[in-house]
Amino acid sequence: MPKHGKRYRALMDKVDRNKQYTIDEAATLVKELATAKFDETVEVHFRLGIDPRKSDQNVRGTVALPHGTGRSVRVAVITKGENVQAAQDAGADVVGSEELIERIAGGFMDFDAVVATPDMMAQIGQKLARLLGPRGLLPNPKSGTVGPDVAGMVRGLKAGRIEFRNDKTGVVHAPIGKASFDPSNLSANYAALISAVEAAKPGNAKGVFLRSAYLTTTMGPSIPLTLSSAGQA
Repeated sequence: MPKHGKRYRALMDKVDRNKQYTIDEAATLVKELATAKFDETVEVHFRLGIDPRKSDQNVRGTVALPHGTGRSVRVAVITKGENVQAAQDAGADVVGSEELIERIAGGFMDFDAVVATPDMMAQIGQKLARLLGPRGLLPNPKSGTVGPDVAGMVRGLKAGRIEFRNDKTGVVHAPIGKASFDPSNLSANYAALISAVEAAKPGNAKGVFLRSAYLTTTMGPSIPLTLSSAGQA
C-alpha cells in the first residue's frame, strides 16, 4: 500500500502517534487497520539495545506461539533410515536424504522450513549452504531445526514455533498471527514472544535492552507499544 495514498492516511489517523498502546489495546486496534482483501499477517518489531556488528551481541532464538501463526508451514526433512517414517508420520511435506539434497540443489524450493538430522549436515553444508543460508532456511541447532527428534521438530514447526533473530540494524521482526485472530490470542502470542526475546538477551548487552516495540499488519501502519509490562523504562 503506498504510504501517500488516501487509504493509508485514513488508517494512520486512527493511530495516536503520541501514545504508547498496551498490547491488548493494540491487538484490538490492529484489526481495524487490517483492511486489505486478504488475511494480513500481524507482526511485532523490537528495536534492541545491542551492537549488531558484534557477534556476541546478536540475538537469536525460537519460541512456540501458543496460538500459532495462522500460516500453513511446509516442512522439508532431510534424514534417512527409520527417521524417514517418523518425519512422514509427524506431517512433513517432503522427506528424503541424498536424493532430496540433490533436488534442492537443482532448484526445488517448495517448502518454508528445513529440518535435518545431524548425520546429514555435512552433505547439507557442502551442497546447500550457499543456497539455503541467504534464505534463512539452512538447518541449525540454534533454530531448533537440527536434531535426532525429527518428529518433534516437524510438529513444533507445524504448530507455530518460529525463529527470531536481529537484523543488521538491531531490530527483531516476527509474526504473531493473522488479523483474523481474536485479540486475546494475539496478546498471548506477543507475551510468549517478548519473554523469549528477553530471555535471549546477550550477557554483555549494556543499558536498556528492549528500546521500542511496534505492532503492524502487512499493509497497515505501525502501532507504538508500551514496554512497561516488560520492565522497561
